[in-house]
Amino acid sequence: MAITLNTSTQADPPVLPEHPLRSTSRKLWSDWGTRTALIAVALLILTALTAPLLARLGGWSPTAFDSRAIDPYLGGMPRGSLGGISAEHWLGVEPATGRDLFARVVHGAQVSLLIAFAATAIVVVAGTAAGIAAGYFGGRVDTVLSRLMDLTMSFPSLIFMIAMMSVAQDVNRVLLMTAVIGVFGWPGIARIVRGEALSLRHREYVDAARVAGSGSWRILTREILPNISGPIIAYTTLLIPGMISTEAALSFLGVGVRPPTSSWGQMIAEAVTYYETDPMYFLIPSAFLFIAVLAFTVLGDALRDILDPQGGHS
Repeated sequence: MAITLNTSTQADPPVLPEHPLRSTSRKLWSDWGTRTALIAVALLILTALTAPLLARLGGWSPTAFDSRAIDPYLGGMPRGSLGGISAEHWLGVEPATGRDLFARVVHGAQVSLLIAFAATAIVVVAGTAAGIAAGYFGGRVDTVLSRLMDLTMSFPSLIFMIAMMSVAQDVNRVLLMTAVIGVFGWPGIARIVRGEALSLRHREYVDAARVAGSGSWRILTREILPNISGPIIAYTTLLIPGMISTEAALSFLGVGVRPPTSSWGQMIAEAVTYYETDPMYFLIPSAFLFIAVLAFTVLGDALRDILDPQGGHS
């Protein structure tokens, strides 16, 4: 009896590489701490985007006074417990004015995140452009840009920010804060990008593109920039909590956003007077500021470990 053996083997299907965005998302979501930070960041951004709608949903404008919510015989303290928290005022009210804290906090999120994101964009664009030019071209370009980085970093930035914000009076405070923070923030990322560009400018694929007749602009945008995008994205995420803290510090010191515009730093500064008699007025904006800075910091650390593991552990 003849036995026929089937010696043919079916080749395994090729394993396609996972898309970088999907791989990054999967790694971020796999850790519970990073997952919590990601959810918190998403909620904060959603709150900032929908602040006017949320304020209308709460039933109060951030500038509307509610004299019924405060007791004039107790120095304007909120009526009720926990700073006046009630069905009408979800997070209570401000002492003396009766303004709704929920409306002011969500509008404060809008202002803080707008300034943080806009200033970060200025810093990243300016720093990346300066760093990649210094690293790729070298020579005099590198010397001039590197000395400019050193000069900018040598300034006591917070003092100069306070001085510039104090001198300028009749201007848009949000635009001014964004510009001032951006002016002093770009050298850090420029140094990182310069170092990466220096290590890439003589790689084989860059030399091949140069031999093939590609110009400097094409080499910078097609060959070098995509290969340093990981560290740039990671550093960008880590910049945002610092920008939020800087905006809050300037507003706390009275040179940032001014009333009636809401800001977490401004609210904390006003609440210092009442922290013993109405601690909720101090705790609520402080909690939002703490959560925002912590969430973006945790997310930035996770992205750095994923996108720039060597830089993250150096």
